[in-house]
Amino acid sequence: MVDYIVVGLGLAGISFCEVLEKEGKSFTVISDTSQQASQVAGGLYNPVILKRFTLAWKAKEQMELAQPFYAGLERKLGVQLDYKVPVLRRFASVEEQNSWFEAADKPGLDHFLSTTILPNSNTCLDAPHGFGEVNYTGRIDTGTLVEFYSTYLDQKGILERESFNFSDLTIEEGRISYKSLHAKQMVFACGYGLQDNPFFNYLPLNGTKGELLTIKAPAYKEDRVIKSSVFTIPLGEDLYRVGATYKWKDKTNEPTEASKKELLDKLTTFLRCDFEVVDHVAGIRPTVVDRRPLVGRHPAHKNLYVLNGFGSRGVLIAPYASAQLYQCIEHQNRIDPEMDIQRFTKKYYRD
Repeated sequence: MVDYIVVGLGLAGISFCEVLEKEGKSFTVISDTSQQASQVAGGLYNPVILKRFTLAWKAKEQMELAQPFYAGLERKLGVQLDYKVPVLRRFASVEEQNSWFEAADKPGLDHFLSTTILPNSNTCLDAPHGFGEVNYTGRIDTGTLVEFYSTYLDQKGILERESFNFSDLTIEEGRISYKSLHAKQMVFACGYGLQDNPFFNYLPLNGTKGELLTIKAPAYKEDRVIKSSVFTIPLGEDLYRVGATYKWKDKTNEPTEASKKELLDKLTTFLRCDFEVVDHVAGIRPTVVDRRPLVGRHPAHKNLYVLNGFGSRGVLIAPYASAQLYQCIEHQNRIDPEMDIQRFTKKYYRD
């Protein structure tokens, strides 16, 4: 019998596995490729919501955990994952510049927002009002992380690459059995796949489809993230990721021509050079009605847990939420009430 079975191996599952390994717990992971949000994510970590010039939820605490977390993964896996890259917010007007300076004076934000307006020096960009720079930003290569971490677990013989079948699950007092596997606890970290989970599908996980393009633009020569109506993220070798869309009705992983057109229309409002689209991907972000994660214990089954609902900020939230869930399970510490699933029990749970 192992201590844990973890279902799902995106950012949530990987983060929780890392806590388990650090704490010396035994575990097995069950994962398929049905949920692609982590693999196709832009991977940006940025403490500021650039649409409104406000600090993201718990951004400072999450940043403090995330940076050593990904550095540790780089050492363990022997691959670069964390690319330190400035994020520049393109100003559309003098009014936006003024709003930026007002925000930069606020406690908390003053640490992250530079008060120097950067003039535009890139002839491929239309940015007459310049840029504001966010400090302490970067990009995690989430696709490489999932690939290398899967291989790492494979080599240890603790990854089952299969779709989870709930008819093979037996829950007893103090023990969970899945096929021939036995564990003390089970954690579901399966992103939008939670919709198909009979134990946790009462939770208000809406899911938001996001689509991203990769373009090749040899003349662009931009090594910073540019955020305007869409962002461009440098990937090296003249490649840039462009995103992202937010669609609430379409819940497929298939890229669409409509979203491609939307991204290109927005991109060409500020990019002034030739480019070609070389890739187009889609995934469903696990988004929640109140924009907070879903973390905690099942109301009736005390050895079933959920780790989910990170939305578009999974890179930062995953290490933070995983640490809290572990402390809850092993030491009965209280999960932050804003992300504890208990907040939804009364309204949504029916036993």
